[in-house]
Amino acid sequence: MSTRPRRVTVFCSSSSDIDPLYLRAAAELGAAIAREKWQLVYGGNNLGAMGALADGCRSAGGCVIGVTPQLFVDKGFTDHACHELIVTPDMRSRKARMEELGDAFIAMPGGFGTLEELSEMMVGRMLKYHAKPVILYNVAGFYSPLVEFFEKMIHEHFARPKARLDYLVAPNVEAVVAHLRQQWGAAAT
Repeated sequence: MSTRPRRVTVFCSSSSDIDPLYLRAAAELGAAIAREKWQLVYGGNNLGAMGALADGCRSAGGCVIGVTPQLFVDKGFTDHACHELIVTPDMRSRKARMEELGDAFIAMPGGFGTLEELSEMMVGRMLKYHAKPVILYNVAGFYSPLVEFFEKMIHEHFARPKARLDYLVAPNVEAVVAHLRQQWGAAAT
């Protein structure tokens, strides 16, 4: 019996004004996803870290699934090189589709949209709506202040200590891949 490859949903920035180190990290993550024979699910845009992520995956022979709202298609931001491009009517349905398609969620450094997506995936896991891995890819310590804030929430009893078990903070691509392999089993595709 054949099963489809694992799908990794990555949330990240479409800003072209970010430091190039984030673009390199995105391309490296995309290539790592391809090397593992996993499929990339992402926001379907060809700008910033999103574009670098998808290009990195494709350049390593990987499959790229883009999910983008009609608004971004109309603005010309769409990555037409995706192996599959799903166009949604709005941002809420885009996020729901990305969640549905993913077997794991990685938040790269990003803006408010990335923060919203990360929060929703974390809360979904905490409430047991899903049991999929959630990873904060902490490029250059980007997420360290947010993790400190999480600790303050726990210390002040707004969150339970067991919330720490619902996400991983990964300092590099190797840690991301190792965690997913461990979660899915070394032989899993």
